[in-house]
Amino acid sequence: MLETVLFVDDDRAILEFAEEVFRDKGCNVVTMNDPVAALRYIGQEKVAVLVSDNNMPVMGGLELIEKANTVSPETVKIMMTAYADLSVTLCAINKCQVFKFIPKPWEPREMLNTVKDALRRYRTLQIMHRENEDVLHSLAQTIELKDSQTRGHCDRVASYAVQIAKALCLSTDMQREIKYGSWLHDCGKIGVPEHVLNAGRKLDASEYELMKNHSSWGADVARKANLSEVVINIILYHHERFDGAGYPCGLRGEDIPIESRIVSVADVYDALSSDRPYRPRFSQEEALELVISMKGKELEPALVDLFVTCCQPS
Repeated sequence: MLETVLFVDDDRAILEFAEEVFRDKGCNVVTMNDPVAALRYIGQEKVAVLVSDNNMPVMGGLELIEKANTVSPETVKIMMTAYADLSVTLCAINKCQVFKFIPKPWEPREMLNTVKDALRRYRTLQIMHRENEDVLHSLAQTIELKDSQTRGHCDRVASYAVQIAKALCLSTDMQREIKYGSWLHDCGKIGVPEHVLNAGRKLDASEYELMKNHSSWGADVARKANLSEVVINIILYHHERFDGAGYPCGLRGEDIPIESRIVSVADVYDALSSDRPYRPRFSQEEALELVISMKGKELEPALVDLFVTCCQPS
């Protein structure tokens, strides 16, 4: 099956040129002049490479690519624009995870080679994910061995989080990355001493500060392992609070990545309904009531409502 390369530009002449250049080049080229429709397409279909103009009405290329990172993190993004100033370039590369930056008007050979490189990167990522799933799961289970009372926690969090992601109609790629991030969300605890992890009491101030480091430590490990931005976000931000009182960055509301907000709901519920060294588990009904009481404080209200509707365990 041919991989899909999606070109988005409000200039129909550019789109027609792209179709001509890529005819019989071993990929399925789709062209769109509406970035909103393109984003919807990316969420519904498997897109290997997105090539987007920047200066478009309704939604600019940077915004499209940033939103595409949420619905399809594995799609490789290329930015093209006639307005190649430094600030746009830096934002495209650093914030929006753009693979390559091509100024307009572009030469056919340059675009062909860039898309070829992007497809190679996409295929490599697909192979890595297929081969690494068992490794990632095994790593999560190994980490849980440090605390016998959390055994199964990562699997349950992943199950709840993926159910929420499905209810939100997030892409299958995004659901898979959320599953991986859920498995690894506490991987930084490998660096927390066991006497702190298993303390059968409330942690003192210094111990709590040490424990809080696990999100940053885990995210650093994930970056060095070249895991996806979605997985890194989950590990780093799953203790942020919707009201801004969380850690490590004190992010608030929708500034917290959606994948992290989803996993936070799943993580809190499972923690409450599981035995911990410092307290016995709450019943499912009590845990659910506590989660509902956190709406607008620790947790996003809409995601809590979705959890209550679709994710209650039997």
